[in-house]
Amino acid sequence: MPIPSVEPAEAETLRILMISDVYFPRVNGVSTSIQTFRRELHALGHEVTLIVPDYGVDHGDDDDGIIRIPSRQVLFDPEDRLMRRGAIIDLLPRLKAEQYDLVHIQTPFVAHYLGLRLAQELNAPVVESYHTFFEEYLFHYIPFLPRPWLRAAARRFSRWQCNSVDSVVVPSSAMLEVLRAYGVRSEAAIIPTGIELAEFSHGDGAAFRQQHGIPAGRPLLVFVGRVAFEKNIDFLLRMLVRVRQDVPEVLLVIAGQGPAVAHLRTLTERLGLQEHVRFIGYLARGGELQGCYAAGDIFVFASRTETQGLVLLEAMALGVPVVSTAVMGTRDVLHAGEGAIIAPEDEGGFAGAVTTLLRNRERREALGVAARHYAAGWAAPRLAQKLADHYADTVAACLERRETATAPAQLEY
Repeated sequence: MPIPSVEPAEAETLRILMISDVYFPRVNGVSTSIQTFRRELHALGHEVTLIVPDYGVDHGDDDDGIIRIPSRQVLFDPEDRLMRRGAIIDLLPRLKAEQYDLVHIQTPFVAHYLGLRLAQELNAPVVESYHTFFEEYLFHYIPFLPRPWLRAAARRFSRWQCNSVDSVVVPSSAMLEVLRAYGVRSEAAIIPTGIELAEFSHGDGAAFRQQHGIPAGRPLLVFVGRVAFEKNIDFLLRMLVRVRQDVPEVLLVIAGQGPAVAHLRTLTERLGLQEHVRFIGYLARGGELQGCYAAGDIFVFASRTETQGLVLLEAMALGVPVVSTAVMGTRDVLHAGEGAIIAPEDEGGFAGAVTTLLRNRERREALGVAARHYAAGWAAPRLAQKLADHYADTVAACLERRETATAPAQLEY
């Protein structure tokens, strides 16, 4: 559902220290979330310093508030990096001088433990974002361990980490339900990442089609996102086999990069879809990405592990109707008729929804209009204000606890 409007609160400037194991040039939803919130918090007058890995490439777009830490590659995931602990500890004198009001941990690896250490040294409360549904994620990357064991480990790991901070921020009610079932008892707030409506107000779909040799009238499905196993893109390929039976010219464009590309290319060939699937890699924001969205007749999505699903909102902001399953965080984002058709989690039912919509131009156009209107309710400034208010509440609660703990006992006569 659309997020209720949040009136700006009268508040002092907050000095926030964020720390994350991932950030651009690593492209994923966490990087986008951090960038969006940080930009909007600055616009609200708050100061946000960000500690992230150095990826060994040119970081020319970084501003002065981003601190890059020497890092090394992760053994089972070459896309990611582990920051070197000593390099962050060396920053302590500089960070203490900044007198931060709050530490915001964005990821659960090195950043979590160093974030706790920094908060202790800075005498500041800690907020942690829970971006990733690890229970349904880990076995894709550690396949040699039993799934039940990995799920149990993910639950224990998440419970312990979330209970070690002052408050937890989750992007959806579904994710909060999961954490409560794990036994997480920390204060929590549901604050999804908003979208920059101006950035997704226009895309040149015709130019995108021309650039990639896609005829103007060819039925086009679009998927944008990290090309990873947990995104359930293989489901979309098997679904496409069924759509092709009724719409022979259909084409699926997959925009993004990730560890599942080779597997999905092989599956595409095995299913005989070579002429119906186009892998086009990573697209930069600010032009070609928006054009890719806008070129599509339908945006398709079937991930089972999303804690939110920002790409759904980006597509809708550009007036592209969505056909998607509604699982985990996407349940909060998608509402039938409001720019989207919620499809069942079976290939035949999903294909039927896609085929029906491809054959009904008026329905697509009506859903596209509704999609733009609906996406406007997820504007980034409104959600950043909600996060700033949560920061202020967390700081106030922490101060109150400290005052209570240090107050002299009252004698009763």
